Amino acid sequence: MLVKVFGAAVQGIEATLITIEVNCSKGIKFMLVGLPDASVKESHERIVSALQVNGYKFPRQQIVINMSPADIRKEGTAYDLPLAIGIMAASESLKTDKLEDFLIMGELSLDGSILPIKGVLPIAIKARELGFKGIILPLKNAKEAAVVNNLDVYGVENIKDVVGFFNDEQALEKTIIDTRSEFHNAQETFEFDFLDVKGQENVKRALEVAAAGGHNLIMIGPPGAGKSMMAKRIPSILPPFTLHEALETTKIHSVAGKIGSETSLMAQRPFRSPHHTISDVALVGGGSFPQPGEISLAHNGVLFLDELPEFSRSVLEVMRQPLEDRKISISRSKFTIEYPASFMLVSSMNPCPCGYYNHPEKNCVCPGGAVQKYLNKISGPLLDRIDIHIEIIPVPFDKISDKTPGEASRLIRERVLIARERQHERFKDETGIYCNAQMTPKLLAKYASPDNTGLELLKVAMDRFNLSARAYDRILKVSRTIADLDNSEDIQPKHLAEAINYRNLDRENWANKN
Repeated sequence: MLVKVFGAAVQGIEATLITIEVNCSKGIKFMLVGLPDASVKESHERIVSALQVNGYKFPRQQIVINMSPADIRKEGTAYDLPLAIGIMAASESLKTDKLEDFLIMGELSLDGSILPIKGVLPIAIKARELGFKGIILPLKNAKEAAVVNNLDVYGVENIKDVVGFFNDEQALEKTIIDTRSEFHNAQETFEFDFLDVKGQENVKRALEVAAAGGHNLIMIGPPGAGKSMMAKRIPSILPPFTLHEALETTKIHSVAGKIGSETSLMAQRPFRSPHHTISDVALVGGGSFPQPGEISLAHNGVLFLDELPEFSRSVLEVMRQPLEDRKISISRSKFTIEYPASFMLVSSMNPCPCGYYNHPEKNCVCPGGAVQKYLNKISGPLLDRIDIHIEIIPVPFDKISDKTPGEASRLIRERVLIARERQHERFKDETGIYCNAQMTPKLLAKYASPDNTGLELLKVAMDRFNLSARAYDRILKVSRTIADLDNSEDIQPKHLAEAINYRNLDRENWANKN
């Protein structure tokens, strides 16, 4: 008997329908075709054990299984459950009248337990697009899939539950969540708050500007000055997720297997902080079976690179294109996968190898030229792509011991939201542009043109600091954001002056200051 069961393969962050055709006839062979990888072929042993342990017989017949379309490679153990259901249906041990209404995915344990899988959210979205009535998947993935409306989601723990459901012997409980309520309730809770930060007003101002315009930022300062502490608090002042952004980000984390069993839709912007020993593939994504890298996991959020010069030069250089294009394409001989990578880069570094160059109290013990050599670990083209450079000095004792709390993240976020609203109104007719950091040269000319006084100020800065054309564009973008925070329609000289002041590392004599 020939039956069809439906599953899905995840490519990038999108799913493709996989039709599993199972035919049982006279004979004793077991054949699985349709470009399955080793883990899919090994499903035979898991299925045999799962059926026997739960009192079902594996059919003693010739079984031919085709996974269509045959030109897409089928990877992983998530096909165990649909293959098992297909085999039982083809051997007439299971009713087939409801099979075409459901998309089925899940990994089988030897005792028939159904284990969680990756990529459930894009699979559920594809099931709804194709008009399936529902989806059957592991119970631990059910909340994630239930984000998708107009789709019945059934979480199951054992293969017996699925067999009983299709044989009309038992009912399955639908997983229903109030996505919008859970999403909005979780948006205001942050582990870290700027309330805890004492002093550092100029740095907090720079972070506010960066958050308001989506700008990349680097902090330079000695050990213990608070660089990492403040970086961790940036998500608390960023605008809250829109539902579209949350869905897109959750899809990426779902494909990477980073969604917990109690999570449905991500409500807070991601903050990713990889160690400096990370490889370039782990950062941008890829591998034999391509997976999203850290830059994609930080999509719509923050990528924090602590101690930037300690990262491998090749790792830093592969970020140059994603920083401009806000996406990453991973090409293999037979396919190309594209992952979104629109993140806010926040990085930090010591000013020199010993860490105390420019320190107000401690002397730098580095030899001559060491400061410039240390800075040269970061290439000029990469520094050009970082909009804001801000120096940090340690907080004095009287500030640290002050019991007065700092300004709360909630208050800073309110100002950021007002600036973002202005940008939303400005770019409402522009495709793919949501904040000032994404402005093209054409939009810069339209929305960020300074007056004659401002142009003269810019000319002096360009000549004095030997700035590049890209740095010129970055200054205009940052000044546009400062003007938005100031509720100003036009870019004024004071806005330009502040933006120029955020280009410290562009200055040729920065590493030679006394």
